[in-house]
Amino acid sequence: MNANALQPRLMDADSASALIRSGVPLAIAADEDTLAALPCGLWIGGTIPYFMGQNGGITSRSQVFVTPLPVLEGLHPQIECHDSATLSQVCVQAPDNGFSLIIMPAFSEVHVDYAQGAAMYDDMFMKPVVGWVAGIHLDDMGKRSPKVRDGRHSSLLDNVAVVAHVPLPEHTSAQVRIVNLFNQGTGDVLEFDHSGFEASSCRVNGVPASLAAYLKAKGHDTRLPLVADYSGASINVSIKAVDHAHDQVAFYAPVFQHVQYRLAKPFDDSYEHAFLARAAEQLPRQSASFACNCVLNYLYSELEGKHTGGITGPMTFGEIAYVLLNQTLVHLTLETR
Repeated sequence: MNANALQPRLMDADSASALIRSGVPLAIAADEDTLAALPCGLWIGGTIPYFMGQNGGITSRSQVFVTPLPVLEGLHPQIECHDSATLSQVCVQAPDNGFSLIIMPAFSEVHVDYAQGAAMYDDMFMKPVVGWVAGIHLDDMGKRSPKVRDGRHSSLLDNVAVVAHVPLPEHTSAQVRIVNLFNQGTGDVLEFDHSGFEASSCRVNGVPASLAAYLKAKGHDTRLPLVADYSGASINVSIKAVDHAHDQVAFYAPVFQHVQYRLAKPFDDSYEHAFLARAAEQLPRQSASFACNCVLNYLYSELEGKHTGGITGPMTFGEIAYVLLNQTLVHLTLETR
């Protein structure tokens, strides 16, 4: 079966198993039991039960989202696993021309290390890196943990990043794009004295304050993230939970010391309309070779049964376009030079 003739799509586990056995290299998303039951082959995968399929948004514990990895002019993907000790070498080991697709378990040590350090990894931003953060069904919080799988083996892994390095011919390049609905609002500047996935205190316009109390006093809709402006690029930090009893706020990505954040500016339209308008502005007409979207967009915007244009993919606990992102859509296309 020709991997290059296939499109990313949602399918039943039997069909996915047949694809694997045919030798097609794949990136796979499925709920834990389904992912564990797939046969071994040339693939990487992660746990998630939320998808934007070809028939719309769906939550499914039995279906499988498959993204075929291209094999062009006899150049085959190579699979690697990285723990915290080797994660910084992920781009060094990537092909000179091609892209790397990485999947890592949410809230694991490798997730934290990547979130905090990826921008400083050797060769980062020199070679395209995309991917996503594996998650779980929200009903399984506290019962299961996110996992990944190196499809060459049967084990599920909870503290390893799996990577497919995809080489491309000289005349073909990988183009990475990000769709982000959020921009900084015009309100207070928030800064943090410590980097991390949790914070109790912050500085509001330079004045020390409790972050949880500040959000409560502002009546902030916690579906809207904190946003930093990195030289014109908006980078979101999504709010996971606000614990007023313990004066603690948890995030899906780390805040960084001394970076200036503002609360996101709300958008006036529905998510569906806002997304389609932004996607039309920022994305090419050609089909994506890989795409993923944030599970928070899926849940907050009630995307079950709805479409986000023609873009399909897993709805994830974090998106990767070089660095870790939140509440974005990441989109990769192959373009001929």
